[in-house]
Amino acid sequence: MSKAWEVNFDSIVGPTHHYAGLAPGNFASMRNRGRKSNPRHAALQGLEKMRLVMRLGVPQAVLPPHQRPYMPLLRRLGFSGSDRRMLQAAARDTPLMLAACSSAAAMWAANAATVSPSADTADHRVHITPANLISQLHRSIEASFTTRVLRKIFPDPKRFVVHDPLPTAIALRDEGAANHMRLAPEYGSPGLEIFTFDSPEPYQVDKYPRRFPARQTLGAAVALENRHLLNSEAALSLQRTPICTDAGAFHNDLTAMSNQSLLIYHASAYATAASGEIARRYRRITGEKLQIIGISKQQLSLSEAVKTYLFNSQILTVADSSMVLLAPEECRRSRRVSEIIEELLARGVWRAVHYVDVRQSMRNGGGPACLRLRIVLTRREFAAMHQGIILTELLYARLVAWVNKHYRDQLRPADLADPKLLHESLSALDELSTILKLGAIYDFQM
Repeated sequence: MSKAWEVNFDSIVGPTHHYAGLAPGNFASMRNRGRKSNPRHAALQGLEKMRLVMRLGVPQAVLPPHQRPYMPLLRRLGFSGSDRRMLQAAARDTPLMLAACSSAAAMWAANAATVSPSADTADHRVHITPANLISQLHRSIEASFTTRVLRKIFPDPKRFVVHDPLPTAIALRDEGAANHMRLAPEYGSPGLEIFTFDSPEPYQVDKYPRRFPARQTLGAAVALENRHLLNSEAALSLQRTPICTDAGAFHNDLTAMSNQSLLIYHASAYATAASGEIARRYRRITGEKLQIIGISKQQLSLSEAVKTYLFNSQILTVADSSMVLLAPEECRRSRRVSEIIEELLARGVWRAVHYVDVRQSMRNGGGPACLRLRIVLTRREFAAMHQGIILTELLYARLVAWVNKHYRDQLRPADLADPKLLHESLSALDELSTILKLGAIYDFQM
């Protein structure tokens, strides 16, 4: 077993962070549609969470925001002329399209990709598949840039494989690590990878969500298992119950959280026999017992779980090998949720709890775990990745100064038509690529 760490990769919130309600089934996004956002506070809140993780002794890296507004999308939609003319025409004729091409949703790095560490794969390389995110227009435009950036960060083909996203077919809808869990005694040991889906193939009406669209398919889960060269015994495809999606839990990480040999899930998340199958499979692979904690419907309603994003907390293994919890502030305000957290603290499930303020993200439907992509790397793999994005106190200070220089302190959807916002955003991203030593990564730089 190689010594390995779980590195947290968080995306910096982009300068066009706004509330346009683009995601059906995401209650927070729908509820806050049209409200004023604060891009500066959003980015600073995300950076503060990253610094907390770093100070806890967990490796932390940053991912750059995507180029937004993304003018190539407007051109593909038939708009023409100057940037100013296209922005104004889109705002007049189809404001939702303008909002889509301006979305800062790439801030939720948990949807960026699915990752299998080298301990699990047949060729002993880290396999990364960027998510195609085709169920939502504003997110479907993320895949190409995500692939480009990940290949820049993980350039060594002897250690890393950054695949192309899955084909853009409805049967292969893929939303990344938000629907993926990995269980292992140690990060560097072989583990069980669980791919969750809410849309089975072939079509079975009674097993589909009915109120909101399904976002992840069984076909995608099988394809990821195959292309990541996983042992079939060490990969499990598990269907989430349709009630989850229809209740606003649009990803698995809103009803389950895991870390190493710990799995915590809401009773509504899976079929009754799922936890038993997970435990049996885990024991066969690792020879050890999995710690499974189910939260009953009596302890916590599904609606309260969605409202507070309890299961979107981050469980981290820190330097002394104990676990700590990073939970959103909304959990502290809920009596039921705070009681559950304190009970698990008293039982020694985690050693400490840190409540983090990511309210700007939460109002758009993304909690602490949405903001990060987890990648297990050995010492040599970590050394082989691009070092300019690894968070240090110096980089943190530079990024805070960069945000304060470039970001607005308020933004409404109507402001997306302002050509000044486009130029402000491009100027900020141009400077950021230098700060992170990534070179020319954006379309406008090429």
